[in-house]
Amino acid sequence: MNAQPERAPTGALPLAERFRGFLPVVVDVETGGFDAEHDALLEIAAVVVRMGDDGCVYPEPAVAANVVPFPGANLDPRSLEITGIDPDHPFRAALAEREALEHVFKPVRQAVKAAGCQRAILVGHNAAFDLGFLNAAIRRTGHKRSPFHPFSCFDTVSLAGLAYGQTVLSKAALAAGIPWDGREAHAAIYDAERTAELFCRIVNRWKQLEEFERATLGTP
Repeated sequence: MNAQPERAPTGALPLAERFRGFLPVVVDVETGGFDAEHDALLEIAAVVVRMGDDGCVYPEPAVAANVVPFPGANLDPRSLEITGIDPDHPFRAALAEREALEHVFKPVRQAVKAAGCQRAILVGHNAAFDLGFLNAAIRRTGHKRSPFHPFSCFDTVSLAGLAYGQTVLSKAALAAGIPWDGREAHAAIYDAERTAELFCRIVNRWKQLEEFERATLGTP
């Protein structure tokens, strides 16, 4: 049976229409530095955003992979100290870059189709950083089936600054009422999950404000 696009009740936009045909997918990467072309991609996590029957959005469980540094990749000791990643740890179960990308991309492509969207759009905290490393890995591996828009993205730095007056992820999460554990931070899954919660709260807060405005001012 073919998956049918998600539909919201009358008065609420279906997900395919909410973001102009894009499916928001939160992505976080952990790396061996700040240079997407030369520093290693070490972890990648993605969280698909769905829409419920009430028209509110919510995050799906994360899909993630540890990544083997590409040949000749730079590993800055300062970055490894921050993330706590040991690229040579025998229990990392890391995948080669192309395999890691496909591990993440496959369920995203399925979600795009199920939602009736055209393609995914990356949501990230400092999204240009994550998109830069993602695109660099796509180029290195010659991957031809990325579901993500190559340059458009949503940045929760800007959104959180607007909604809560905070731009640091931990402070924005706390301002939004999302618990934050600093011991878990700088892991791709944890940061992606918290960023997804933050994004959904901001989008849903906007929806609530629109509904309040319609109810109090009688606007269509």
